[in-house]
Amino acid sequence: MIHSRNRRLRVNESIRSLVRENVLTTDDFVMPIFVMEGENMQEPIPSMPGIFRRSIDLTVKECKELFSLGVKSVNLYMKVSEHLKDNTGKEAWNQNGLMQNTIKAIKDAVPGMVVMPDVALDPYSIYGHDGIIENGKILNDATNDALARMSVSHAEAGADLVAPSDMMDGRVQVIREALEESGFTDVGIVSYAAKYASSFYGPFRSALDSAPKDDMEIPKDKKTYQMDYHNSREAMNEVFKDIEEGADVIMIKPGLPYLDIVSKVREAIDLPIAVYNVSGEYAMVKAAVQNGWLDNDKTIIESLTCFKRAGADMIFTYFAKEAAMILNK
Repeated sequence: MIHSRNRRLRVNESIRSLVRENVLTTDDFVMPIFVMEGENMQEPIPSMPGIFRRSIDLTVKECKELFSLGVKSVNLYMKVSEHLKDNTGKEAWNQNGLMQNTIKAIKDAVPGMVVMPDVALDPYSIYGHDGIIENGKILNDATNDALARMSVSHAEAGADLVAPSDMMDGRVQVIREALEESGFTDVGIVSYAAKYASSFYGPFRSALDSAPKDDMEIPKDKKTYQMDYHNSREAMNEVFKDIEEGADVIMIKPGLPYLDIVSKVREAIDLPIAVYNVSGEYAMVKAAVQNGWLDNDKTIIESLTCFKRAGADMIFTYFAKEAAMILNK
């Protein structure tokens, strides 16, 4: 006779929900947003159905709708005009730049929205790299100084947290010190501590035209600073160093192919963990849905719940708005 039957706790939805270990809510989501120059402008991103580049005015409108749905955090990326790009990234800390004006506009219109601007030089670089280049190499320390200036300018514009995604060594400490010295003690750092050199970023790079340029004089990819996807112990080293340097939130990127890293980090630290459900993951689901191979709503909610189960506290995802609509039904 069987005495222990696990199926007793699966008999109906009421019982299943009573013993459910992880629950997904709109509070878990951070919506990445692409911003472009202009007014009343909106451009679709072909590789990411349902995702757009928008001018500041339409970005503000989108943020209002997101907040009404319960999505209270956004992560900002700029589509920078070609004539503003160079090898220093100086446009990144322009007080009247696209990023700075976007932050101000969102905080003015939706004060409760948590604004997390991306901190990296690739959208501002003529080379499409996250750092300043000299003699064919990415300069680590010079890049850190630029990232610190960028972060302070974001804080001055009203950012709640800055999100360095570059993977330069020591940049969290340099940014933290710059923020402290400038009086922004309450501005947090979401550190991309374990960001892998991944094939899943393709649609994102096409959205911002931020892929490394095909030039024999510079590295053809980002493998000298982003992590090797074969490694997991190295991720722990990166995480612990960023915590020592002053990170407030630890990011792991990409998401679904790296749930083992999320779980491993969760077991080791008490800080909040963010995970990035990246553009390639989004594109794969949407392609399968368009072909009738997957159920859109069920697949979205299941995949996002996986991040919670692995131990993530917040999920950066292009599904945020759609998932909020599903959860609010």
